Amino acid sequence: MQCFIGIDLGSTTTKAVVMDENCDVLGRGITNSRSNYDTAAAVSKQEAMIDTRFTLLEREISKLGGASENVHALLEDLERNFRKTQFLEQLGDLEQTCDGHITGARFSGVEETVRALMLDIFDAIREAANEIYAPGAQRKSDFFRDIAGSRFMREAEERAQVADIPYELLMNVYDKAIIEVENRPPEGDLRGKFLDGLEYLFTEKSDIGVDKDQLRTAVNTTLDIELEETYVVGTGYGRVRLPFPKEHIRSEILCHGMGAHIMFEGTRTVLDIGGQDTKGIQIDANGVVKNFQMNDRCAAGCGRYLGYIADEMNIGLHELGPIAMKAKKVPKINSTCTVFAGAELRDRLALGESRADILAGLHRSIILRAMSIIARSGGIEDQFTFTGGVANNESAVNELRKLVKENYGDVHINISPDSIYTGALGGASFAQRAVMA
Repeated sequence: MQCFIGIDLGSTTTKAVVMDENCDVLGRGITNSRSNYDTAAAVSKQEAMIDTRFTLLEREISKLGGASENVHALLEDLERNFRKTQFLEQLGDLEQTCDGHITGARFSGVEETVRALMLDIFDAIREAANEIYAPGAQRKSDFFRDIAGSRFMREAEERAQVADIPYELLMNVYDKAIIEVENRPPEGDLRGKFLDGLEYLFTEKSDIGVDKDQLRTAVNTTLDIELEETYVVGTGYGRVRLPFPKEHIRSEILCHGMGAHIMFEGTRTVLDIGGQDTKGIQIDANGVVKNFQMNDRCAAGCGRYLGYIADEMNIGLHELGPIAMKAKKVPKINSTCTVFAGAELRDRLALGESRADILAGLHRSIILRAMSIIARSGGIEDQFTFTGGVANNESAVNELRKLVKENYGDVHINISPDSIYTGALGGASFAQRAVMA
């Protein structure tokens, strides 16, 4: 099967989309960007290929009959168990890598104690895997580093205190090891992970709605399909660092414009707020860019800015929007500069202003800056599409809706749950066109 792949290397996350010759999306993958761009591209592509296998598996299972909701539930269970197997594999790699770093003068006299603590910590995380990947379990992140890191810190802090070992000593070992593990894409036997997840599902549920032997056959049939990487296009903030020939690189403006057109065919104006930049793009009826504007100085008012604010408040990035939605008023924030906004944030908190109100003001200041960029690109034409990771922030969306209505009236606003993949989707489309056209 021919596969056309788009990879969007952003400053915070790297996304990949796999498309077939008919422009149907088969799979999506995402990973946190790191200094090794080759690895980030490889991991996101690998994740998109795994997602493609699940799409193809859904087609095979659908042939077995049964209600579509039962097929969907079955696939969710299969993927959940697959991800748990993948997590345990990486956890084993992390444990082994940590063990290799327990050397040197710092560990003199406590080496065996530290090794014993590490063994207990990783056993505890391993035992928690069933809880982490239980049906209906909510995870703040699906990235291995985030899941393993939060669990490691919790377990290490408790055990270090009991053993009278410096907590920082354990974290130093972890910090060194996680960088190495992150830069090694998960390996292992793909077929084995699928089948292991399948057998675990059989032990979880007595009735899965389809014949078990037929399901095994469907899994093996899916895994036997050869996925050919026919053409790959790279885009995004770090596109010049992608391991592709120059003719396989497209600008993020072109890819976001085309991606938004594919998602919502009637799109004429696109706003993308990414980690390092904000883009206002005007496109025609074919998704071709007519005009655009970008922030021209720094990452103020972008995803990095929100990440900095989350760190300042010691909360998760995903918590910013829900907290801001509880605001009783929206104060004017004087600066969207990351440095000065941090100082203003601390001053306002010290004066007793609520977190929710301050965050609502910060979100409004970001969208005001974005509205200025859109105005310089030519304003908003119906339909309008909001893309990028910030499009998943409910407070940012709320402020955008208010400001668009104030300035442009009742404009239709498109927001997709998959908006973060817009650039990669456009890249995959350009890959498909390079061959099929």
